[in-house]
Amino acid sequence: MSRIGNKPVDVPKGVKVEHANRTVKVTGPLGSMQIAYDPCLTVNVDDSSKRITVVNPQPEVRRNKELHGTTRALIANMMIGVTAGYQKKMEIYGTGYSVKEQGGKLVLTVGFAHSVEVPIPKGVKVTIDVAATRGNEVPAKFTLSGADKCTVAQFAVDIRRVKPPEPYKGKGIRYADEQIRRKVGKAFASGGA
Repeated sequence: MSRIGNKPVDVPKGVKVEHANRTVKVTGPLGSMQIAYDPCLTVNVDDSSKRITVVNPQPEVRRNKELHGTTRALIANMMIGVTAGYQKKMEIYGTGYSVKEQGGKLVLTVGFAHSVEVPIPKGVKVTIDVAATRGNEVPAKFTLSGADKCTVAQFAVDIRRVKPPEPYKGKGIRYADEQIRRKVGKAFASGGA
């Protein structure tokens, strides 16, 4: 039995929920999202108490147990997404590295002979706080925001994959709250042979 799956999802104020043909559609201030759930589950939308419950009629079947908690979590994420949204803060470390938004693409200058262009997915907004690094101490900073948690997180992964942080000087693209395990460089012995 899934403990997460059994928790009801509260519908926030100002959010409209539509349920038909095994699809839950949620509309709020930041847009609308929908999810099609598996036929092995039942989703109940209670308009009077403003709650959504996911019911697993066959808890002994392993696949149903797996989908029970996942479906409930996806519906809860949609509620947060259409009301508050999701954010990922990112930083770029390295002398001469920069970021800019141009023509629906994020243009990254991160030490290659060419700029790297990453297309911005639909529904994701990029806010650039600091466009270019200043030395190795002040990083370039930007924020990804959107209603869909999966899209925002996947876009952040795609950006980080362009130039992951290296362990010696920490240069590269990283999440703002990420800690990089640093390594000590080679130590040269002083003196003669």
